[in-house]
Amino acid sequence: MSERTIHLDPDPRDWRCRKIRVRADRWYARVELDRDGYVDAVSLRGGIAELPVAYTDAVEKVQAAAADRFWHDGYQGGFSWSNWSRLVTLPVPYAEVEAAVEALRGAELDHDYSGVAALAGRLTLPVEDWLAPGERELVRGVDFHSPPAVFLRFLRGKARRGGLRLNGRATAGSVWVRPTLPAAEKQLREMFPERYPGWVDRWSGHVDSDDTPYRPWVGGRDQDLSQHAVPVQFRVPQLSLDLECRCGFREHGGDDGHEHAGHHATWALGVRVPKNLFWPGDLAVVTTQSPIAWRRLVYKVAGMPQRENHYDFRSWSHLGEPEETEDNVRAYLLQSNGHVVGYLSAHDTDHHQPWDLREESPLGDADDTLRPRVDLIWVADTYRRQGVGATLVQALADDFGAPVTEVSWSTPISRSGLQLARRLSPDGIWMS
Repeated sequence: MSERTIHLDPDPRDWRCRKIRVRADRWYARVELDRDGYVDAVSLRGGIAELPVAYTDAVEKVQAAAADRFWHDGYQGGFSWSNWSRLVTLPVPYAEVEAAVEALRGAELDHDYSGVAALAGRLTLPVEDWLAPGERELVRGVDFHSPPAVFLRFLRGKARRGGLRLNGRATAGSVWVRPTLPAAEKQLREMFPERYPGWVDRWSGHVDSDDTPYRPWVGGRDQDLSQHAVPVQFRVPQLSLDLECRCGFREHGGDDGHEHAGHHATWALGVRVPKNLFWPGDLAVVTTQSPIAWRRLVYKVAGMPQRENHYDFRSWSHLGEPEETEDNVRAYLLQSNGHVVGYLSAHDTDHHQPWDLREESPLGDADDTLRPRVDLIWVADTYRRQGVGATLVQALADDFGAPVTEVSWSTPISRSGLQLARRLSPDGIWMS
C-alpha cells in the first residue's frame, strides 16, 4: 500500500490545513490526523483547539481494540500512537484504512464520532466471551482466525491480567479453554473493590451443563491430586509491619512485586553491564569526558545508593555533552560476572581537616593540600565485607599518586564508611 495524504481543508498549500496521512507498517497501517498548523492558527486567534472528551474517548477505544486485534494475530511488538490536540493516530488493519480515514474526516469536520465508535466496535474482540466460565472448544475459522498456539498465548495474557487461571490447550485447529478464578484473586478483589471497578465474579460456583463437550484426553497424569481439594483460606491480620526493604524499596499497595524484585536483585548482585560496552579489565575509571554509554552506566549505578540511603540526589549527573571539570570528577566501577558490584565517586579538593577517628573528637586545623576526596562508595550487598570498598579507595589513591592515608573522606561519613576508613588509615583520616 502506498503512503498518501488527504487534505481536509480547501487550500492544501495553506500551513493551517489539516491533513490525514496513511502510513504503511509491516503488521498494520497508521492513519494519522495532523492538526499542528490548525491548532497554532486557532491559538493565535485566542481560541481553544483541544479535542472534545467524546472524541478522545472514541479514539482511545479504537487504539485499545486495535492493539488487542494485532496481538491476537501474532504481533508481539509495541505501539506508538497519539490522541492529543495536534496529532491523532489510529493503528488499524489494512482492510479498515478507508473506514478509519472517513471516521477521522467525519469527527474532525462534522463533529460526528459515530464512525470512530463503529470502527472500535468492529475491531473489538469478544474477549469476555472467550474467558467466560466453563469448559469449551474454540474453533479456528469460527471463533478466531489466528494460529491456535498464537491465540492461546494471547488468551493466557488476557486471563493473567484479569486474575484468571486459564486451563488451555491448543490443537491443530482449535483451542480448549476452561477459565477459573483462584481463591486468592477472588479474595483480593472482594477486599479492594475500588481497585477493580465493575468487576463481577462469573466463575465461582460455575457448573458445566450436561451437554458440555468433553475435552479429549491426550496423556498426562493419571490422577488429579487436587480433585475435591479444599481451597486454601486467607486472612488479613492487623499487623504493623515495616514495608521498607533493606534495598531501599518501599512497598506500595498497587505494586505486584515485580518492580521490587528487579530492584532487589540489582541491589544484591550489582548492575548488569550493557552488552555494547567493551570492558577488558575489572576496574573502569569514568570521567565527565567519557563516552555517554559509560556515563549513563555510572548514572544508573548511582541510583542504587540513592534509593538505599534515601539521598535527595544521585552522586553522578553528568549526562550532557562531554566536559572537563575543574575538580576532576570521576567514578570507579568494579565489575564481576558481568555486573557492576562496586562504585566510588570522587573529585579533587584542597579543603581538608585531620580527624583522629575518635568519637566526638574535634577536627584539626585546615589544610590546603590537593587530595582526592571520596564522595560516595557503594557495594552490591552480596559482595560486601569482601574488600571491594578497600580496592576502590586504593585505586583512587594509586591514580592520584599518593598513599591511601592521604585520601580525603566526605562528611558526614556513614558507619560503614567509618569502618572502612579505620581499616585503611587507623591513625586518622582527612575530612572534607
